[in-house]
Amino acid sequence: MEQLLFSPLKIRDLTLKNRIAISPMSQHMATGGVPTNWHLVHVGQFALGGAALVLMESTAVSAEGMSGHDDIGLWTDEQENAFKPIVAFCHSQQTAIGIQLSHAGRKAGKHALWKGDKPLTLEEMQAVSGSWRRVAPSATAMEGAWTVPHPLTKDEILEVVGSFAYAARRADRAGFDVLELHFAHGYLVAQFLSPLTNLRGDEYGGSIENRMRLAIEIVSAVRRHWPASKPLICRISAVDGGGAQGWTLEDSVLFARVLKQHGVDVIDCSSGGIAQSPTASARGLGFQVPYASRIRLGADICVQAVGFIIDPEQAEEILRNGDADLVAIGREALFDPYWPNHTKAAMDKKSQFVGWPEPYRMWLQKRAPVLADALASVREDGARKALA
Repeated sequence: MEQLLFSPLKIRDLTLKNRIAISPMSQHMATGGVPTNWHLVHVGQFALGGAALVLMESTAVSAEGMSGHDDIGLWTDEQENAFKPIVAFCHSQQTAIGIQLSHAGRKAGKHALWKGDKPLTLEEMQAVSGSWRRVAPSATAMEGAWTVPHPLTKDEILEVVGSFAYAARRADRAGFDVLELHFAHGYLVAQFLSPLTNLRGDEYGGSIENRMRLAIEIVSAVRRHWPASKPLICRISAVDGGGAQGWTLEDSVLFARVLKQHGVDVIDCSSGGIAQSPTASARGLGFQVPYASRIRLGADICVQAVGFIIDPEQAEEILRNGDADLVAIGREALFDPYWPNHTKAAMDKKSQFVGWPEPYRMWLQKRAPVLADALASVREDGARKALA
């Protein structure tokens, strides 16, 4: 039976060599928004590992939109040029690479996970940049030490839309194959989508059509700057964690239909970010796959499934069931950057390391029969000892 996981997928003019993507994973290792050698090695290992598509981490479209002061960004020439060797390396391994554009909104300014994962104080934000502030659709703060954000004016909303469009143009010049817009996890666009955080009384608030307005304006502006030949992905929170009072799965189905009409090709289906996700307390394997399945069926659009996908058979079953078109792994890829290649070997014993980088494949193929003989000898020796 053909393995769907290792079948190609064509999206616009891009053909992915398999159905495995690497999810964006923030590293907090940039300087002034500029990616470093850390990012080259971090992303490069996934290209060597056999994934068809590597999505770079949340990338701020402006200084104000940064989640942390050590995040990567894409609003200067220096940043744009620093991405080019990363892109070039992925292409040298026949791996497509995408970048996730984002604006943190009221979630701007926090310490990295290993530094406490706490919000920066206003004084700390001012020390980094005198103009760094938290913004949102409305003056509603997150719980804890998070400060009340500045509610965006209509002119400021237009500036946000423009910053996404300009970043898309830079992403194209840097050579990226795919663009992903981060509309999930309680970031700025998700804040506009959710009735829990969007309390506006103008054309950007109230009805779901109004709350979707910023997202659609961003997509439309980005599509004018992002080549028609290249795929556009949107990552959304299928549910925001607020139950029936918040953003619901049926809202996401409607949203996906509208996004498709405006040129989005793939919905990357995550959850949560405004309030605790209802599934967060019981995260089993593939806990977010049902979201992808419902959106794929309800909106007739290509979807990417995420969330504790760690097993080859599990990933294959997701595709065979028609729940998704792509599967994305994140922390499992940190644990095993070669997960796609290892999965290929586990599913096809005759693969003979096909897909591995040539300098690796040669040595692994040479080792394989010697290792098999050595292991057989150990097993035989153990059997003899057991009978003695």
